[in-house]
Amino acid sequence: MLKALKKIFGKAPGEQPAVPASSTRNHDEAPRRTKPAPQKPAEKTDSAAQQAPTERTADKPRRQRSSKPAKPAAPAWKPEDFVVEPAEGKTRFHDFKLAPELMHAIHDLGFPYCTPIQAQVLGYTLKGQDAIGRAQTGTGKTAAFLISTITQLLETPPPKDRYMGEPRALIIAPTRELVVQIANDALDLTKYTNLNVMSFVGGMDFDKQLKALESKYCDILVATPGRLLDFNQRGEVHLDMVEVMVLDEADRMLDMGFIPQVRQIIRQTPPKSERQTLLFSATFTDDVMNLARQWTINPAVVEIEPENVASDTVEQHVYAVAGSDKYRLLYNLITQNDWTRVMVFANRKDEVRRIEERLTKDGISAAQMSGDVPQHKRIRTLEGFREGKIRVLVATDVAGRGIHVDGISHVINFTLPEDPDDYVHRIGRTGRAGTSGTSISFAGEDDAFALPPIEALIGRKIQCEMPPAELLAPVPRTQR
Repeated sequence: MLKALKKIFGKAPGEQPAVPASSTRNHDEAPRRTKPAPQKPAEKTDSAAQQAPTERTADKPRRQRSSKPAKPAAPAWKPEDFVVEPAEGKTRFHDFKLAPELMHAIHDLGFPYCTPIQAQVLGYTLKGQDAIGRAQTGTGKTAAFLISTITQLLETPPPKDRYMGEPRALIIAPTRELVVQIANDALDLTKYTNLNVMSFVGGMDFDKQLKALESKYCDILVATPGRLLDFNQRGEVHLDMVEVMVLDEADRMLDMGFIPQVRQIIRQTPPKSERQTLLFSATFTDDVMNLARQWTINPAVVEIEPENVASDTVEQHVYAVAGSDKYRLLYNLITQNDWTRVMVFANRKDEVRRIEERLTKDGISAAQMSGDVPQHKRIRTLEGFREGKIRVLVATDVAGRGIHVDGISHVINFTLPEDPDDYVHRIGRTGRAGTSGTSISFAGEDDAFALPPIEALIGRKIQCEMPPAELLAPVPRTQR
């Protein structure tokens, strides 16, 4: 598993103003909203991190005592080891009051300056305020809510009577891949703490996830709505101790029909006055804002313009090409330019399958990512793509939304999407967090109509080009 993925931090643009020291958390001025912990029996003397779970009432069955030893103490380290010079227009992580264990992890990741959404969100959430953020993937939003959540858990003592299956922080995301990625980022940021991170997704072994839940306390739980409800309805997970709740990609959860499940989950958590709620979405539709009003109290609103992701960091091209010539154009672009990490998008699952099969037959290591691919294979495929064993990943829009892999140099739209928002999300797989990337779209006779709405959304004209003759050369017979 790769560590220290650059996407969670990115490069902070120069215009971002520094956050003043007064915006850091002060418990006397803005205490966290936490549920009162039950009183601990007098005869117990163990620390909260080592004590055994107490006996539950009938409606909350007792969980097994954790038999695993606590994580080893972090090596001697102090924030002074992490030297970052103040820079005009930039916000350092030093400008916030973060725990040394957390700063140590950030130092290991090597990103001293905040991205705009990190600087803005942390200025509110570290003081205990609810927040809603409009930002796409690649802007550093994952680190923004993880740093805030970890700080809350480190600064607030855990309940004295703890039970297995009672997370203190809950992060809900719509796709399996996104859950896995958030959990990996959380592991990177908590490695010098005693906080435990768990993830629940559908399509994976339920019993294996249950054993993990029963082996140790759960501090941060990242889950898809369906699998979390499975655990909750079976009495394995109880959400009455949740201090922080994060809803990521709320607009996507609406699109995928998950909101009824999310409502069921939220009803199991403490009232919104007793928890902190953070909601993130790529768009602020009326439906998203209505959900934010229901689930938050006086939230801070942070908006990062999507054009910064779609237009400024990605070089965009459109090739006018007949449908019958699209595959040879794709093959020649990859082989003649020796590209090593490419994402190809198509609109239909059968189209994705055919492209992947032809690339594989022609000697290019490729894999497909769609709703038809089993979860265990999806995870193996993503790992192979990250490690460079898979050269081309072919995906549908639904599958592609949850893919966050650094180093994708090119995104190719084999067919243009009918929804302009999907174009923005597609090309956002490259050019992440301020890095540069390239997108190439194939506009055939059947999908050229989709181009004008895309140009209207991103606010710029994309010049349509004829591909050079060498890129339309036949695929060599030796490869067939």
